[in-house]
Amino acid sequence: MREYVQGPSQEQGDLASRRQLVRKLVEEFLKAIGEDPGREGLRETPGRVARMWLEELASGYFVDPTTYVKTFEVEEYEGREGLVAVTNIPTRSICEHHLLPFFGYTHIVYIPSGRVMGFSKFARVIKVLSSRLQIQERLTEQIADFLNEVLNPKGLLVVMEALHTCALIRGVEESMTMTTVALRGVFREQRELVNLALQVVSSSRIPLPKFEGF
Repeated sequence: MREYVQGPSQEQGDLASRRQLVRKLVEEFLKAIGEDPGREGLRETPGRVARMWLEELASGYFVDPTTYVKTFEVEEYEGREGLVAVTNIPTRSICEHHLLPFFGYTHIVYIPSGRVMGFSKFARVIKVLSSRLQIQERLTEQIADFLNEVLNPKGLLVVMEALHTCALIRGVEESMTMTTVALRGVFREQRELVNLALQVVSSSRIPLPKFEGF
């Protein structure tokens, strides 16, 4: 299996030194935009931001998603073409272009070859892969590649729908969403299966919010 951990392990001493470095960088950033990091409202901000990035927003660099994989062999799926759909998985990440969030839902449909994964593990795997600087197109493909490796399904479809705050609060300032699709296995060859899977997703998907007149 390919390597999915992109950074060193988060050992306690290493984590402390990283926090200190990020805290200093945030202090310098505040100064650069004309703020006083020593004033009451900002005094603890550098420390908060350092913890937020290293322990939450960028924690996926230090975690191997295979840690959360738990699969089961299901004989009933062998030689059959039944679909398994896991929809409306909350997905949140940071766009690498402007360091602003994008968020939405990921939907997964696969045809097992005999192996299935624990229901909650899909959300945990997506959490790890999305807790890095990303673009939606790459994140969708990474999720598909990872699940294709651990499940070895006959077919796999991943759909991600997300709202990008880089377009909402800056630039065009519009409530714009993006949909990305990744196909593996028989879904690449059989259009009728793709249409069926998309119908399943559509029947249960939660619409993204719209910020009209924002």
